[in-house]
Amino acid sequence: MIYLQLFFEFFITGALIFGGGLASIPFLKQMGERTGWFTTADLMDMIAISEATPGPIGINMSTYAGYTVAGIPGGIIATIGLILPSLIISLIVARLMVQFRKSKQVEAALYGLRSASLGLIAAAGLTVFSLVMFGAELRNISGEHLLEINYRVLILAATLFVITNKFKAHPAIFLALSAVAGILFL
Repeated sequence: MIYLQLFFEFFITGALIFGGGLASIPFLKQMGERTGWFTTADLMDMIAISEATPGPIGINMSTYAGYTVAGIPGGIIATIGLILPSLIISLIVARLMVQFRKSKQVEAALYGLRSASLGLIAAAGLTVFSLVMFGAELRNISGEHLLEINYRVLILAATLFVITNKFKAHPAIFLALSAVAGILFL
């Protein structure tokens, strides 16, 4: 039963995300809250590992989440669930684009999808920013949510932003330096 639920959750996510893997972060956050499969802190780890491993981030996150929930079969099923809607939509769109290549309605629909993907990516960025800056789940003893800015993270992020814009080097160098700075600084 867990495999069917995993497939269904990731199939729906795959059908609704446009704009790449980062657009799936709000869906994954809601999925974790709704199903209890992973916490917000687990989601942050999932994003970090998915960004660091080769391949598309959305597929990496679905594989990681599926593996966390139901082992290797869960990882495979979640990945297939995420990919299948895109495959189906791509086949349908490819077939229709040949017929309606110059249609104003098709151009308008694609324009709308660009706007939607920008909104989803912005929401993902704000989610990650707020989780990093204000903590994954900061609550006091009575359960009230605390809003505390993590100044060390803010200083580290600002420093790395300035360095990456000042010095043009291979991104892998900045990734390694960021990991070392995070270990030393935090």
